[in-house]
Formats: sequence, structure tokens, C-alpha cells
Amino acid sequence: MEFLIVGVAIMLVLLLGVALLVQRGRRTARLDDRPARPGAPAVREPDVLPPVGDLLTPPVPVLVEPEYDVPAPSAGRLARLRERLARSQSSLGRGLLSVLSRDRLDEQAWEDLEDTLLQADVGVAATQDLVERLRTQALVAASASPGALRDLLAAELTAALGPDLDRSLRTLPHDDRPAVILVVGVNGSGKTTTCGKIARVLVADGRSVLLGAADTFRAAAAEQLQTWGERVGVETVRGPENSDPASVAFDAVKQGTAARVDTVLIDTAGRLHTKAGLMDELGKIKRVIERHGPVDETLLVLDATTGQNGVVQARVFTEIVDVTGIVLTKLDGTAKGGIVIAVQRELGIPVKLVGLGEGKDDLAPFDPAEFVEGLLGPS
Repeated sequence: MEFLIVGVAIMLVLLLGVALLVQRGRRTARLDDRPARPGAPAVREPDVLPPVGDLLTPPVPVLVEPEYDVPAPSAGRLARLRERLARSQSSLGRGLLSVLSRDRLDEQAWEDLEDTLLQADVGVAATQDLVERLRTQALVAASASPGALRDLLAAELTAALGPDLDRSLRTLPHDDRPAVILVVGVNGSGKTTTCGKIARVLVADGRSVLLGAADTFRAAAAEQLQTWGERVGVETVRGPENSDPASVAFDAVKQGTAARVDTVLIDTAGRLHTKAGLMDELGKIKRVIERHGPVDETLLVLDATTGQNGVVQARVFTEIVDVTGIVLTKLDGTAKGGIVIAVQRELGIPVKLVGLGEGKDDLAPFDPAEFVEGLLGPS
């Protein structure tokens, strides 16, 4: 009898528990079915919860590669810029052709031709030699047409520009170190800008480059050079303002050697050729660099608008450092392109690069034939 009473009691407890659970479930369902209050955000449980490990692991940052400027190829640049060269040099070309197209090439005509060449800064010795050669050729072709005389003038001007001179830039690395290019020049010649443009020329030709900002006297120069480098993905080594420029140049070559770049391009402070102390400092920079090995190229930047004074500047620089090539800037702003002939004749140093404008890719390898075609215009 007692067991029966206990069994009935257990059954009653179980039935009561089931009833309570069923009632709670129905209540919850009714709460879930109620519409949300106006303006209240809808709440919805996610179908699949992310793994706990994903919640604890921080997101992986996405690395975005910087977009660098892509320089135009240096090959054929002068040909592409021929029209601009023709516009800036047209007065010289027209002056020369107008003399040769006269009905009679008398003594006055040859004097006018000589004056035109002198005004173009060809130089006295080079002008006399060129006129004599033209007179001889013109006598041989006495009945030549204006077109033939134009071709004759083009041939003589091209010959005067030294087409056989080596105008290549030595930028290939050595076995244990990079090639080193030292850029020098006077104040105001556009040297730092030209140095940045040379870096673009080298990058366009497939060279890996490191810049050295050895102009430590002007903070703006280092900033300017670094900006040029950043545009094409080239690093710049610089030092504190007013620090020893030779030390910066040395560190640039050292870092370039460690990074195994092809070419280290070093910009130096502009200096007047009449300042002996600054010129001596330039010699020191070169000597310190050569602790790593010989400098491969020393490029002298000359402003074409300075005319014959540029020849004087160049001569002083060659006494301090072994200048291997001339970079002639601002050639688009003058009709005195004869300075190319004068510099090469007086110093025996080839013009290797010419600047034909303010554009970032307006620095071009110099080609005598293309230059003369731009000078004279279409035949």
C-alpha cells in the first residue's frame, strides 16, 4: 500500500513538471511572434556563429603597393621633342638658311652667316672653321639648289657637333659596387632638378638607382631631390642640414653597395666657379667617394642661356674634377644652341644630355643629327 502511494506521488510530480514546461514554451513562442515596437531595430540571431578562434584573431592588414610614376623611355626622346627644339631654335635655323638661299653668295653673305653663328654662341674659332668649310663646299656645288645647300649646312653642323664622340652614360654596376655618377654645376643652373630627371632617365632605362643628397647647405635641395626619387620609387640618402657633404656622398655609395643597386647618383651643392674654397670642397667629395672606387661619371650641368660664360665655367670645373660629360639645360629658352659646339670644341667633352623644357621627362640623350634637324626644321 505504501509503495502504491509513493508511485502515485512520483507520477503526479512528473505530470506537473511536463505541464509547466509546455506552458513556458507556449509563452516564449507568443513573445517571439509579437511585432516589434515602431522604430525599434529588428533583432535576428545569426544562422551560423563564427568560430571562437576567428573572434579572437585580429584581422590581417592589407598591404597596398605604392603607385610609382612610370618614366617615358629615354631612347628617341630627342626625336619626340624635335618640334619643341625647332620652335626655340627657329631664329637661328632661319637665319642660317636665309643666307644660304640668297641668289648670290658674296662676301657680305658669308659675313652675315658668320655673324649669325657668333650670335648663337658657336664661338669664334668654331665659327671661322665652319664658315670656311661651307665656303669650300659651296664653291664645289656652285649651282646647288637651296635644298642641297640646306643639306650641306646640316652635314657641316652635324660634323661640328662631333657625332663620333662617346655619349653613353656609364651606369652599369661593377662586380662589387654600383656605378657612381657625380653631378656638379654652378648656382642656378637647375642642377638638383636635372639630377632628379637623370634618375628618371636611368629608371626608364631599367637601372635600379639610389640618390645621394650631398647638397647639405640647402634643406630645400634635399627635399626636392627626395621628392623626385619618391615619384619613381628611388630612395634618397641625406644628412642633417649643414653636415659634411662628403660624408653624405660616402654613405650613399656605401648604402648603394649594400643594397646592390646598379647606380648611385649624387647631387652636390651649386657653387660659383670663382669660389676657390667651394671648388676645393668638390674635389674632397670626389676623393672621399673614391675610397669605394673610381667615380664612373662626373656630369657638369650648364645653363644654355649663359652662353660663352658657360665655357669658362666648364673649364674651371674640369681643373678640379674629371668632367666626363655635359648636361645642357634650358636649351628650349634660348636661340643660342651653338654653345653645344663651343663647349665640345674648347674642352673636348661631349654633351651627353640636353634639357628641352620644364616637363619631368624633357631631359633627353643628345643626338647630333636629331639636334641639327630640330635646329634647321624640316627640309
